[in-house]
Amino acid sequence: MLGPHYIIPMMETEFDHVIRIAGLLRRAGGRALLAGGCVRDHLLGRAPEDFDIEVYGLTAAGVEAALAGEYALDAVGMSFGVMKVRHHEIDIALPRSENKIGRGHRGFVVETRIDMDFASASARRDFTVNAMMMDALTGEVIDPWHGQDDLRRGILRHVSEHFSEDPLRVLRGMQFIARFRLVPAPETLALCAALSQEELPRERIAAEWEKMLRQGELPSAGLNFLRKIGFLRFYPELAALCGCPQDPRWHPEGDVWTHTLATLDAAAKFRYSDPEDKLTLMLAALCHDFGKVLCTATAPDGGITSRGHDTLTEPARRFLTRLWNRETLTDRVLKLIRCHMQPWQLIRDGSGDRAFRHLALAAERLDLLADLAECDVRGIAASPEELAAKLGRIAEFRARAEFLAVDHAPPKPLIMGRHLLERGIAPGPGMRPWLDRCFAAQLEGKFSDLDGAMNYLDSLL
Repeated sequence: MLGPHYIIPMMETEFDHVIRIAGLLRRAGGRALLAGGCVRDHLLGRAPEDFDIEVYGLTAAGVEAALAGEYALDAVGMSFGVMKVRHHEIDIALPRSENKIGRGHRGFVVETRIDMDFASASARRDFTVNAMMMDALTGEVIDPWHGQDDLRRGILRHVSEHFSEDPLRVLRGMQFIARFRLVPAPETLALCAALSQEELPRERIAAEWEKMLRQGELPSAGLNFLRKIGFLRFYPELAALCGCPQDPRWHPEGDVWTHTLATLDAAAKFRYSDPEDKLTLMLAALCHDFGKVLCTATAPDGGITSRGHDTLTEPARRFLTRLWNRETLTDRVLKLIRCHMQPWQLIRDGSGDRAFRHLALAAERLDLLADLAECDVRGIAASPEELAAKLGRIAEFRARAEFLAVDHAPPKPLIMGRHLLERGIAPGPGMRPWLDRCFAAQLEGKFSDLDGAMNYLDSLL
């Protein structure tokens, strides 16, 4: 038992380590300034996930000496004057100038200068809201580019003409607009429209898309930004949604682009413990109607149809594989797209348990499929009564999937090859018809546990 004077030690936070590091650097004659996103997040009242410290008055060797014995540094970017504090989400950098000398994101000459003034050091940053610094020990905010004003007004504005040296900043703008609900300044829109992403590596592009999809509060704003500056030319599957008609009786909100953005915004509100689940849902919401471009037609009665669009997943595959070399992710997303119409259809048609089990095999995750179906419904400008009715069907679908224990994973065969061997069936290809017959019976609901499975198997022999 703990004594009356025992004090439970509190867990140290990353910010505690930032303060300790700043104190060590100050004793060595340097000044530690928090820089970039962690300052922006602090001013927005959000807890930063990582910290960037810019050190003035010390060389890289001086920084290392000041922290020796307390913190180990990894020279992950010494050519850029960047060091990482080992075992912490803290990066330490020296002020530096960058001069563009060649094409691509590596065509820079970087020079560290410990005596740079704050405005010159921050001029290389992308947006004013990311160009603020804050003294880690005093809390003084240093803001040579008026980022606080822009943040207060919800404006995304580039810092200087150096912005155009790295076109990735356009996609950073996309995800900042989506994450922080910022409005791009007219001059920033014009500058972004003059740039191109053609020379950017796929992994850098995908990283910015992931930030928007995982963290964006209003992803539609980020995508409308891309449309305004003409960047949809790099994403033909998205460009094709613009102007693709839908029947106003079922989609009064407008074309497929409008519906897709509303669906994506609905998906952004879902929270998951596994970040891969969030990315999967967001990509499925983004791509779920790509097939409509291939099959939308005008019916004899003048209505607009897109029958079978859920099965036409090749445009989604092209989009996903162009950005991500992740076969498992692509497979998960495409399965949801192929099945996204079925949750409300199964309930509408009064389908039995067998249909739910088969759908679980096709979609893999009925919980994510229900989430996608809900987002799809919320992306329609339906009346409150229509919306409530459709959401009620999806809620019923969720309950059935959970009751059948197929909401998080498809059913697995209860009868395995070893069970056949135990009953004298010879190993080899002849086992497959037995296993298929038994699994089909399991999906029909003829048994649901191992005892029932064995009784069923014995009845066949």
